[in-house]
Amino acid sequence: MNAIITYMKKNFKIVLAILCLSGALFAFKINGSKQNTEDPEKDRLLLELLTFVIEKGHYDPAVMDDEFSKGVYKDYIQALDPSKRFFLQSDIDEFAKYELDLDDQINNKELTFFELTYSRLMVRMEESKKIYKGLLETPNDFTIDESFDTDYDKMPYAKNNKELIDRWRKQMKLSALSSITERLRMQESKAKTPETTEATKAEELSADLGMDATSKTDKNIKIKTFAELEAESRVNIGKSLDESFGFIKELTRDDWFTVYINSIMTRFDPHTSYFAPEEKERFDVSMSGKLEGIGARLQKKNDFTEISELISGGPAWRGRQLEAGDVILKVGQGSAEPVDVVGMRLDDVVKKIKGPKGTIVRLTVKKVDGTIKNISIVRDIVEIEETYAKSSVVEKNGLRYGVIYLPKFYIDFENRDGRDAGKDIALEVERLKQAKVNGIVLDVRDDGGGSLSTVVDIAGLFIQEGPIVQVKSSGKKKEILYDTDPKIEWDGPLVIMVNSFSASASEILAAAIQDYKRGIIIGSKQTYGKGTVQNVIDLNQFVRNSSVGDLGALKTTTQKFYRINGGSTQREGVSSDVVMPDRYAYLKMGERDVDNAMPWDKIDAAPFTQWKNTQDFDKAIARSKARIAENPQFKLIEENAKWIDSKSNENTYSLNIDKFRAVQNSVEETAKKYKPIFEYKNQLKFTSLPYEEEEYKKDPTLKEKRQRWHESLSKDVYVEEALNVLDDLQSKSIVKSMPSKAMNSKLVKS
Repeated sequence: MNAIITYMKKNFKIVLAILCLSGALFAFKINGSKQNTEDPEKDRLLLELLTFVIEKGHYDPAVMDDEFSKGVYKDYIQALDPSKRFFLQSDIDEFAKYELDLDDQINNKELTFFELTYSRLMVRMEESKKIYKGLLETPNDFTIDESFDTDYDKMPYAKNNKELIDRWRKQMKLSALSSITERLRMQESKAKTPETTEATKAEELSADLGMDATSKTDKNIKIKTFAELEAESRVNIGKSLDESFGFIKELTRDDWFTVYINSIMTRFDPHTSYFAPEEKERFDVSMSGKLEGIGARLQKKNDFTEISELISGGPAWRGRQLEAGDVILKVGQGSAEPVDVVGMRLDDVVKKIKGPKGTIVRLTVKKVDGTIKNISIVRDIVEIEETYAKSSVVEKNGLRYGVIYLPKFYIDFENRDGRDAGKDIALEVERLKQAKVNGIVLDVRDDGGGSLSTVVDIAGLFIQEGPIVQVKSSGKKKEILYDTDPKIEWDGPLVIMVNSFSASASEILAAAIQDYKRGIIIGSKQTYGKGTVQNVIDLNQFVRNSSVGDLGALKTTTQKFYRINGGSTQREGVSSDVVMPDRYAYLKMGERDVDNAMPWDKIDAAPFTQWKNTQDFDKAIARSKARIAENPQFKLIEENAKWIDSKSNENTYSLNIDKFRAVQNSVEETAKKYKPIFEYKNQLKFTSLPYEEEEYKKDPTLKEKRQRWHESLSKDVYVEEALNVLDDLQSKSIVKSMPSKAMNSKLVKS
């Protein structure tokens, strides 16, 4: 989950406190010119910096003792080998000698344990490559009655090489079996479909099964034999594993040391973590929603870097010379000689292509049609549109409603004049007012949080003025963050949509609206339950004259936040006023399910005055609950949730094809019962606001994205119920002025 974030340099009180305590460390001078990826001195410095800063800056730093050491050991070994396919039990026995010693190694800046595990992992991975390549040469026998348990947490480590090879064999056999079963099902399905034409059958089978698209008739369509499908599955598994190991090969020692560091950091709490320089840059992009570059998403394909998508509105998109599927061969800066990037790490290719606004990058690309072209692009600021708030209008029962979706509480920390969620939501609300909507749904489902300041701004749009959230730092009095603007941007009916993945800033917003009784919270039983605030601390500020390069940053928990009624959202989250069935309601995915999550607590309430116009609240909530209880779609979702929960505990799979197919057929038959969940349509038509309609003329990609969003809204039973609640919140005067047809519709609905 994203954290509620404030930048260290913006939080001067905490900065001063840490700097006052860090005289000796701040003056630490690093000599030498080691710039390679194996620099133990840099690693020791990083350990010293991180442990120092976290002990001084964390809200409630854990004691680094034997229990702490055990937690680091467990998390780190699991991160290195989550499916227990690399290490042997003898390796674990050797590693276990350090299980209670890691706290001392951290304090003494020793790297013995890391060096041992890193070097052993490199050896085991090389051995594993030979294992899977050897196994792929032999066909699988699916008539043997054997099984494979995928519960890796309970699975023991292999005692020897023979056991490890057998584990690889069974895992790959399960992958092959799954693939073959699906291909057989598709072939059988095609053969049983009488209404398709002979030509269509040939084309569809060709596409699905990788056949040559020739003009075959129904009689001579080549259905692949089981042996052909089995051989094909091994080829595909080999390609997949080669790609995975190719990615692993790109990881440097620094990358693996970051895994070790974060196994230490996350023992303080789940949201404390170290950002290596590249990760810090990615985090900044995710928070601001913009970057400087050409506006293209890249992906690795074996040794090549391929363009997977052009970001709408970016320089590459505007230039119309690049397209998805193009392969980048060389990258040149300005007039400098281009550098060959074939075989280069993806992160390094990205670094070469990105750059400051106004500079030129020259790409040598192999086009989709096979031609080679040299393309010059002037870098610019690229806004990632999916990050930003968006809104839509829908008509229901003669009234107009607005739906605003906020994917993240974004902000540009470097530019206060840049876009942020608070300003954008205010703009969307104003646009919806101009569209004369009668109610607003603010959708923060799956919104993992972001900037604390934007939450206060957004909540303030819906109340006159008053406290929004309480913040407490370790050993200090609480601070209350207020909306001080008496202006109310929207005083009409309001519904906030949440789910179990709404976290952090989303929970502050929902809690404030609920405590003021300003709107109705509708969604999952409770939100994620993250009630802590993180600061991002630049580690480079603590070291002068460093020759080791960028040290990255630490994101650490410095505060806890509380509702204005005094309760924490930590672990508990925000309980919805109206609970809607959720397919994943019974799975353990919240903060309360993390073993080292900080505890729930409570402080004094802040003085505030509830919204006065709440006479329809209880009635609207009661009506919604009654509708949900009788709604067949919600009943089906609830039943599906229980089924998903039961299936989540089934980890053992038969590797005998007859038994495997029998189980899969049973699952398929049961799953058919829940197909209507995904085929549901609410019969509502969602449209864009006029300003977006104008944008479409310049940006067809944006139009396509919005159409897809509107289509998903028209299939969303949760949005439909949120709009029903807005209906129930309408004042009597509005209802009386409705056209008779709409009035009749409302009376029937009620």
